[in-house]
Amino acid sequence: MELIDGKKVSQDIKKEIAEKVKEIIGAGGRRPTLAAILVGHDGGSETYVANKIKACEECGFYSRLIRFENDVTEAELLNAIKELNEDGEVDGFIVQLPLPKHISEQKVIEAIDFRKDVDGFHPINVGRMSIGLPCFRSATPAGIMMLLERYNIPTSGARVVVLGRSNIVGKPVATMLMQKGYPGNATVTVCHSATKDLNAICREADIIIAALGQPAFVTADMVKPGAVIIDVGTTRVPDSSKKSGFRLSGDVDFEKVAPLCSYITPVPGGVGPMTITSLMNNTLLAASKAIYK
Repeated sequence: MELIDGKKVSQDIKKEIAEKVKEIIGAGGRRPTLAAILVGHDGGSETYVANKIKACEECGFYSRLIRFENDVTEAELLNAIKELNEDGEVDGFIVQLPLPKHISEQKVIEAIDFRKDVDGFHPINVGRMSIGLPCFRSATPAGIMMLLERYNIPTSGARVVVLGRSNIVGKPVATMLMQKGYPGNATVTVCHSATKDLNAICREADIIIAALGQPAFVTADMVKPGAVIIDVGTTRVPDSSKKSGFRLSGDVDFEKVAPLCSYITPVPGGVGPMTITSLMNNTLLAASKAIYK
């Protein structure tokens, strides 16, 4: 069993991005700029955006943070998006989710210029991804693909089971793995709450990608020896032994499943660090006009 070290891969890729930024500036180009809109004071969102700003520094990017209180109107938020769409100094931007209930997340996503949509959520980017065209790919699935590639995990002809059908992880990672090329060319089954004989389906899998948000859902009896496990779950569970009073749990019963695997991602330190790194990679692509001219 080998641990897939997302933290190390993330650091390696950020160093590679920083070198490319140096080359861009050395050739007289402009330093890439990523902007983020943050609404309210949700603890998880605050931490996530702070980590994005830190990653921008590591990669040599400029960053901007635009803050609003929870009572911001939808019109005010859409106007801020319009300004970022029109700002020639901003290469890409994100609107941190979730948003307050009085704001339509879908309307916000569709208001973002797809050429600056470095989160990869705009329907144009999702549609281009689904038919194999160049696009900004959503960050967590793209990070998973990077991990598979960096660890040379075979995917061509592999049976992949994706647990979860969210628009952010399950659906896009399934789509990416079905595409021709590497990582890809896999036979993919997407399972969800209505799936029958789930354990039997999982036992056939060469690769299981667990993205359900249910702690320790994947148990040893669901995994065949030698399988690759990608655990996307990050749920806070109570733990009195921790100073914080909680610990992060993945969707996989790590201690019992890990001995069966050829490769497995830990939680934390597996998929998590790759999400922000993928966002940085999309920002570099946006600044370089590598996808949309």
